[in-house]
Amino acid sequence: MIRISEAAQAHFVKLLEKQAAGTNIRVFVVNPGTVSAECGVSYCPVDSLESTDMRLPFNGFEAIIDAESQPFLVDAEIDFVTDQMGSQLTLKAPNAKVRKVANNAPLKERVQYVIDAEINPQLANHNGRVSVVELTDDGVAILQFGGGCNGCSQVDLTLKEGIEKELLNRFPGELNSVRDVTDHQRGEHSYY
Repeated sequence: MIRISEAAQAHFVKLLEKQAAGTNIRVFVVNPGTVSAECGVSYCPVDSLESTDMRLPFNGFEAIIDAESQPFLVDAEIDFVTDQMGSQLTLKAPNAKVRKVANNAPLKERVQYVIDAEINPQLANHNGRVSVVELTDDGVAILQFGGGCNGCSQVDLTLKEGIEKELLNRFPGELNSVRDVTDHQRGEHSYY
């Protein structure tokens, strides 16, 4: 579920030596499954353990994960990086904002997952977003843009050169093209 590098494990052991016996670390997500999701790590004293917590053993400690955060921390990685600027813990959780779907989930769910996890975060830089409206029997993903993408003069380029290429690459043989059904209204909300 969570990978913790050897450098991060050594860092946690050093920090935990200064805590009460039996203290571990807790890895969690605040607002999981939303665009405002934030990941964190804190101390986890013995008296704060819950029966629904997952306990992952590491060298010299356990990582404790609450039930709500578990599906959003799949494929998460914690590292301890040292460079000329100093040292810091890094926590990457690619599924914190969107719950990962199974490889055998329906195609629409898998396509929406890729959009939510990888495409929408990029569009959010321009206050935009996109979602799957439907998938046709002949492999066309019907998409709808919103936010800053609605009415943007670059939406066709974003659709064909960005989104379509990525989705066709991810779902060969399942998707053939993408189509935008948004009624684009230019206005102050448009990015360009």
